[in-house]
Amino acid sequence: MAASSRDEDKLRERTRTGGGRVLIAVYAVFSLAAAARSFVQIVQRFDIAPIAFSLSAVAAVFYIVATITLARASTVSRRLAAWSCIIEFAGVIVVGTISLAVPEWFPEPTVWSHYGSGYLFIPLVLPLIGLWWLRHTAHE
Repeated sequence: MAASSRDEDKLRERTRTGGGRVLIAVYAVFSLAAAARSFVQIVQRFDIAPIAFSLSAVAAVFYIVATITLARASTVSRRLAAWSCIIEFAGVIVVGTISLAVPEWFPEPTVWSHYGSGYLFIPLVLPLIGLWWLRHTAHE
């Protein structure tokens, strides 16, 4: 049991240090930005773009989940972080494609529309970096 606990502590340490701190910080900033933006949009102008504003709220939830689970860095939370990154990436691809193919569905941009172009494509790249980091730190 003690060896397992030591292994878990090492895994946490690898995940949360160095580049992991930067990754967690970026996710935290995106969590706050997406949550604040979607809250204001939903409260003030939901009738203008309900799909777009709801998707921004969904993005915020996944950024929050990724932030918390990366920071916790337990075996279980790392799995949740990986799934969050996978769903984020899928969301960016699906919403980005639909926002280009059917622009009338997105009269206002979301975090994920146009593949995250309004956020310098960070929403497109961030989940890939998160997945890479989780894999990289799992086998150090």
